[in-house]
Amino acid sequence: MSSTLAPISPVNELTPHLDRTLARAFLQNIPDVFYFKDRESRFIAMSQSFIKLMGARSEADILGKTDFDFFDKAHAQPAFNDEQNILSTGEPILGKLEKETWPDGRVTWAQTSKLPLRDLNGRIIGTFGFSKNFTQTKELEATIEKKHKELMDTSRVAGKAEVATGVLHNVGNVLNSLNVSASVIASGFRQSKTDSLAKLSQLLRDHGADLGAFLSTDPKGKKVPEFIDSLARHFGGERDRLLQEIDSLQKNIDHIKEIVSMQQTYAIMVGTVETLEPAALIEDALRMNSSALDRHEVRVVRDFATVPPIVAEKSKVLQILVNLIRNSKYACDEGGRPDKVMTLRVAPGEPGYARLIVQDNGIGILPENLGKIFQHGFTTKATGHGFGVHSSAIAAKEMKGTLTVYSEGLGQGAVFTLELPLAQKPKQP
Repeated sequence: MSSTLAPISPVNELTPHLDRTLARAFLQNIPDVFYFKDRESRFIAMSQSFIKLMGARSEADILGKTDFDFFDKAHAQPAFNDEQNILSTGEPILGKLEKETWPDGRVTWAQTSKLPLRDLNGRIIGTFGFSKNFTQTKELEATIEKKHKELMDTSRVAGKAEVATGVLHNVGNVLNSLNVSASVIASGFRQSKTDSLAKLSQLLRDHGADLGAFLSTDPKGKKVPEFIDSLARHFGGERDRLLQEIDSLQKNIDHIKEIVSMQQTYAIMVGTVETLEPAALIEDALRMNSSALDRHEVRVVRDFATVPPIVAEKSKVLQILVNLIRNSKYACDEGGRPDKVMTLRVAPGEPGYARLIVQDNGIGILPENLGKIFQHGFTTKATGHGFGVHSSAIAAKEMKGTLTVYSEGLGQGAVFTLELPLAQKPKQP
């Protein structure tokens, strides 16, 4: 049994109907909102998704109407103005975020693009546009911003979360050193040769009756003086090593006390604006990071110019510096260089300001990321959360200062500059 297939029509026979067929298929199936308007901004065609969005039963309920029939004037008028500008200039509007207020009071957001609609001769006969629903994203942003504000308020009340994190981090590093020292001391006692000394004592007791002959003629006895000398050297070295570890243990305990005491001092100072020496602030931040810098073998270079005192909150400045120093340490680790160097500078800034600078020779920052560094949630670290540098920039702004960053790219290190006002601005000539 055979069947006859209908011949396929040539393309030129379909052309008169093809545009209308494609347009219908496009408007009926595209998930995004799509619409066409004439020169008076009246709707002349639209997608099924647009009809659904407007709550209409069919296209007929929308044709010939304008945005003023569906939205309040606060949204409809700017939309109309945009379309009239496109009609007169031919310039499109791409990716504009619009707030939409509906008659029932609902507020939605849309990311809209509008372009000129041209005829076959290139004349502008209207506009067309498409948009994506941005409401959920805006609501999420608002929620994140609210949570961020709550976190910032909580951190201020608690004496700055970043400083506390730095304290805990550095105390943890010191505790690691304490554990190492304790393990070395314990291992030293376990491996001590006191058992050998006990065996020697027993051997000499066994030959107490003929001790002289045993030491002078017996092969084992002849080795006793040499063995005693060996034990003396061993116990002397062991004593020096254990004393060194005990000394390290005591220094680390003192370091923990110093870190905790410093944190308590700064916590008390929250909200207090005072006159401060920039170099002293950097030294305090360094002490709170010193154990981590030593453990990661980062060499610190100081370059402190003489500048007048600044006026700021101690806790906020320490929050920023502790965070920047810790980030620079991580950057040095990720850079992979054998010579890890962090340079801390104090220098004159713009008139009436001083600069506190943290520079490293670490992994650096990609040019496209420089503008994102201070955004909430942005981080270049695999385990980062994007909160520290963002909150530091806010803290700098609250003190009428600025926090900026510069890097020539990957492998070129980075420079963070904190600029804060001087306690007494220089007189103008």
